[in-house]
Amino acid sequence: MPEEVLFKSESNQSRDEIAAYLRRVADKLEQGDAITLKSGSESVTMEPPARPTFEVKAEREGPADGSGELSIEFELEWDENASGGDSGSGQLEIE
Repeated sequence: MPEEVLFKSESNQSRDEIAAYLRRVADKLEQGDAITLKSGSESVTMEPPARPTFEVKAEREGPADGSGELSIEFELEWDENASGGDSGSGQLEIE
C-alpha cells in the first residue's frame, strides 16, 4: 500500500521542548480531542480513535561496521474507516 505523507516537520530541539510537544499530544489524547500539527503554512488535523494501535521502535541506521544514526519512533496508527483496534504483541513499559 503506498504511503502519502500528509505532514512532516523535522528540527533540532532540546529535550525540554520535545517533552512539551509530547505532553501536549498526551493531553489531547487523554481529552479525546483532535490533534492539529502546524509548521509554517502547513497544517493537518487528525482525530485518533479511542483505541489506535501504538507502535514504538528503537532503530539504528547506518553501516554495520561504523557509526550510525539512532532513533526512537512513536507512532499512532488506525484505519481511516474504522474505530481502532486492539492488536499488539504485549504491554509496553517505559523505564
